[in-house]
Amino acid sequence: MPTNNDRVKVLFDTDIGSDIDDALALAYLLREPRCELLGITTVTGEPARRAEMVSAVCRHAGRDDIPIHVGVSVPLLIPQPQPRAPQAEALGNWPRNRFSNNPTAIEFLRQTIRAHPGEITLLAVGPLTNIGLLFAADPEISSLLQSLVLMGGRFFTAQGGEWNAIGDPHATAIVYGGGTQAWPPRHVSYGLDVTSRCVMPADECRRRFTASVLEPVRDFAEVWFRHQPRITFHDPLAAVGIFDPDVCRYRQGRVVVSTTVPTAGWTVFQPVKNGEPAPHTVACDVDADRFFNRYFSIVNEY
Repeated sequence: MPTNNDRVKVLFDTDIGSDIDDALALAYLLREPRCELLGITTVTGEPARRAEMVSAVCRHAGRDDIPIHVGVSVPLLIPQPQPRAPQAEALGNWPRNRFSNNPTAIEFLRQTIRAHPGEITLLAVGPLTNIGLLFAADPEISSLLQSLVLMGGRFFTAQGGEWNAIGDPHATAIVYGGGTQAWPPRHVSYGLDVTSRCVMPADECRRRFTASVLEPVRDFAEVWFRHQPRITFHDPLAAVGIFDPDVCRYRQGRVVVSTTVPTAGWTVFQPVKNGEPAPHTVACDVDADRFFNRYFSIVNEY
């Protein structure tokens, strides 16, 4: 685990443009002084439009230097459950780069991780298609990470699926070890058990989204608020957890992923006996006040 003074090399894989929390996580990473953001990849339907949204936020933050790569647009074996990026309609006149539909994300991730063995935290907050394909194509690559951090799954509070995990259940199974790839040194998940406790009503969001880095995000959020009266900070919690892991408590064990209907993509946490491998670290409780204090202090200060 990094110390409080270490800078952390981060790769960020996102389905920005569906739920607003991806854009909020990106804003945090751009302002976190300990984050060395090496690149951003997009995934799921309309990944090029999602890359434009990433570019708009980065450019507005003065970070047009960060590589942005378009990823895979469809799941491995199931129909696409989110074919569009609805918040892209709010791009308007925000300055940004344009992108082709050519998927360059997986090779970019592979080359970057191999160039920095043991140094990179891979943060994935969308369906795991890019990451599953990366691990399948290069089975050693996960062992070359410093850590793999995911927003996804539902582990303790109730049975059922979570959007990212069920968005590509077969990729989810690969990423949790359902293949021949090596294990990452640290595999951490922030599921609905904890993220669903970090909620803010729309009016409070409008009042608190005053930082410069959040200006394009405010426009994206208004699209979200047409249908939702609040924001759940799923992805920002996973991002904050990289730099302040004590915002949550964790359990060690093994996660098994179903790939059969009707439970495809469901994540099942299994405690392990003494001496058995416990490859997965799963957040089980959260200090929501600490999380919000950390998030807004970083976003507003820098």
